Parts: sequence; structure tokens; C-alpha cells
Amino acid sequence: MMLSLSTVGRRATLWSVRASRPFSHLNTVTTEDLAYFSKVLPPSNILSTLPPICTSHDDMAPYNVDWMGKYHGKANTILRPRTAHEVSEIVKHCASRRIGIVPQGGNTGLVGGSISLDKELVLNLGAMSRVRSFDPVSGIFLSTITSHPHNHIMPLDLGAKGSCQIGGNISTNAGGLRLLRYGSLHGSVLGLEVVLPDGTILDQLSTLRKDNTGYDLKQLFIGAEGTLGIVTGVSILTPPAPQATNNVFLALPHFDNVLPLIQVVKRQLGEIMSAFEYMDRTAYDMALSHGLGPVLDAKEVGDARCFVLIETSGSNEEHDLDKLNMLLESLMSADEPLILTGTLSQSPGQFESLWAVREGLTECVQKEGKPYKYDVSVPLSNFQNVVDAVLQRMISMGLHGDHAVSKVMGYGHIGDGNLHLNVIAKRGYSSEIESALEPFIYELVASQKGSVSAEHGIGSMKTHALHYSKDNVNIEWMRKIKRVFDPLDIMNPGKVLS
Repeated sequence: MMLSLSTVGRRATLWSVRASRPFSHLNTVTTEDLAYFSKVLPPSNILSTLPPICTSHDDMAPYNVDWMGKYHGKANTILRPRTAHEVSEIVKHCASRRIGIVPQGGNTGLVGGSISLDKELVLNLGAMSRVRSFDPVSGIFLSTITSHPHNHIMPLDLGAKGSCQIGGNISTNAGGLRLLRYGSLHGSVLGLEVVLPDGTILDQLSTLRKDNTGYDLKQLFIGAEGTLGIVTGVSILTPPAPQATNNVFLALPHFDNVLPLIQVVKRQLGEIMSAFEYMDRTAYDMALSHGLGPVLDAKEVGDARCFVLIETSGSNEEHDLDKLNMLLESLMSADEPLILTGTLSQSPGQFESLWAVREGLTECVQKEGKPYKYDVSVPLSNFQNVVDAVLQRMISMGLHGDHAVSKVMGYGHIGDGNLHLNVIAKRGYSSEIESALEPFIYELVASQKGSVSAEHGIGSMKTHALHYSKDNVNIEWMRKIKRVFDPLDIMNPGKVLS
């Protein structure tokens, strides 16, 4: 049933305006500050538009502009420390001068969380790339980078892998494609090293699986988006690399079949299921139009309205293939089949090509126009209803078409309730489209008791929308925690809390 449009969309606010307010309590970087930073870092690790360095704006752009080209920062100085000690010295100086600091990893975020809003200093951690230790018995990995230790894998897999960094992953509590199998970072992170807003190094790099001695402080920094401190090291539990991986791609006649399909798949695949991804027909057709596929026969796909990709990871190829073949046979031979057609990868190349359809969607969206991206959690039964409600909203306001919004689509991690709602503006971002989308979408999600941010974070984009997922008591205690750690409000100001 279509969600009612009458209870949402009563107010209109523009995050593009909100994201550019100044911070009068902070100072900007001066040439005197540069002189101090030059004592801490080599010249190659300092970029600044100030003299005597005079870095060009083109060279500053990778740190001042997010990868979508949506958020444009104003930092006049970028520092690239190599050690926690260097980070500490820089932060101590900034605290003494009340200079705002924006921690930045790979700058692959989607909510403006790693972009300077008002000339704050950007502290890019890309030069911190040291593996500290790895225990092959326990799988415990100490590092400042996102890499795969020998015969083990990181417990998260993201579309931005290869560009993102583990500190940024932890600071945003990134989920990814295999959270269904390996859980969230709140469970797999064993310890952290964090530089606090006064420059103190908090060393909690524990390698213990069990440690019940007081407050578990590391949990405060996971998902804090750099507002409480800068993550400079991590101790994380890495699972053994699977010896057998397979995937299947299925076409479904309508969304109503997805939930019963999940039940069947869980029951038949059990412990070897590692991912359950979803995309609607609009997303699938877009992928094909950009050369990703085809992976299914067009005639057999017919009028399919949605698709799922299921991955298995195990230790015995024959055992896993038997389970998958039995699953496909039971699905295709059912009296009332849940699927129209499907394919099972037969080689590593086919395995990668099936995943390419799902993982390539983000890049395809960028090629289609300027996307408004909403990363939400809603009950599984309402995935398609949310997409349909937004589409109807665009149609009713005369904004659907190549003159404004060309596509509204949904895809994501249906195995853990995470919908990526994408609204593509063919001609570029506009205040009219923004006003039509917000707060409509946030009210829509709140009406389903969902979350306005499933895994991307709040950043600067959603500070105004936090109250749709957190009540006043929760927000006030978040503010109190912020004041305890960062009384000067220098650490990533304007992010998470408005």
C-alpha cells in the first residue's frame, strides 16, 4: 500500500544554505600558525594558500571538495601528519589558538562530514599508513590503514574501498555490503588510539577480546564523525578469508516477494550467507544502460520489478554450491515461484561481474546527473513504499522529468534494513527540488520509526534532521558528551550537532 503523502512535506529547509554558516568562536589559520606547523611537519606535508607556501586552489581542491562535487570547503591550510605524535602537537596548538579542525580520511563521505565549512584547518590522515602488528592466530590487526592482512579480511566492505581509510570508517561507523555476516564496527573494533581535542593521546589499543574494566570509552568515538577526537590507530578483529565465495542474481516479479524470499534463503543457506543486496527496476535498468551487464536474459527478466544479489562465503566449495543449487531448484520449481529467473556465478569473472552491477550503481548515479542521496533505515516491508512515495511527491509537484528529477530509485542492504534512496536531478541541484525533498523524506522515515542515517552519518547535511531519529533527551546528552570532550568546540564544528 502506498504511504500517505498528507502527513509529510509540510516544511521546507535547504541544507545547502545551512551547511555554510560561519563559526564566530573560532580563529582561522595565519602565517604565524604556518610557521609553527613547519616545525612539526616537513614542507611536503603542508598545503596552504597563505604565504610563503601559496598552494594553488587546484592543488587544494581534493581536500576542499567532496568526491560528489556537492560540498565545497573553505580551508586555507591542509596538514598531512604521519604519526599520532604529530597529530597531537598540531591539535595542542589549535586548541591554544581556538582553530577549528576537520579530520579527514579518504574524503569519500556523502554527507559533508569531512569538509571545512568556515576556514577550519583540514587534518588529512592519508599519510598515516602504517601496519603496526597482526596476530594470525587471533586475527587481531593493529593499523592506521584499511588493508587486508594475510589470509584474513576486514570485517567491512564498502563501495569506497581503495579510497576510504579505517579511521574514517570507524568515525562514521561504516556498515557496507557484508554487515549482515560480520556485524557492525561496534562489535569488531577491540581498541582505538585517539587524539583528543586538547591534544592528549588516549591509548586504548587493546587486543583483548574480553575486558570488563569500567566504561568502554572507544564506543563513544565509533560513529562520532570526528567531533570528539581524531582516530589515529585501531585494533580490529579480522575474520579468516573465506575459501569459497559464490553469488546468485535473481529477478523478482514484485517487491512483495522479497520478504518471503529472505526467509527461504536464510533457512536454506544458513551460516554461509554473507550478503543480501537489493535494487529496484529503475536502478537495474540504469546499470545496464551504463554497460554493467546484462547478467540475466532480457526475455526471462520480463516485467521484473526488483532484483537481489545473494553472496555466500564458506570453507567448502562443493558444500556451498550444493546448497545454492538446491536453493535455485526449489525457487524455480515452487508452485508459486518467488522469482522469475536467476543465475549462479560459474567462475571468478562471473562472480565479479554480478557484484559489479550492484557496486557500480553509485558511479552510474553520478553519471546520470546530480544525486540527492538519502541513506535511511526503515522496516523491510516499507522499502518500496518509501521509494514510491518520493516518486509520487515529485510527480505531484511537477518535478518529475528531464527538466528536474529524471529518476527516483532504491537499492541497498536489505539484509540489514538499509535503503539507499537516490533522487537524480538531471539539470543539477536546485532549491526547488531540495524544498520538495526535505523535510518530506525525513518525516516519511520518522513516520515508519526509521533512521535518517543508516550508515553514512549526519555530517553537515543532516544536523537539522537529527531530531527525526533522536528525541530531545538523547540530543541533550549528546551535547553534554561533546562539551566534556571538546569544551572549545574546535573538533569538526558544525557536524552531527547543529
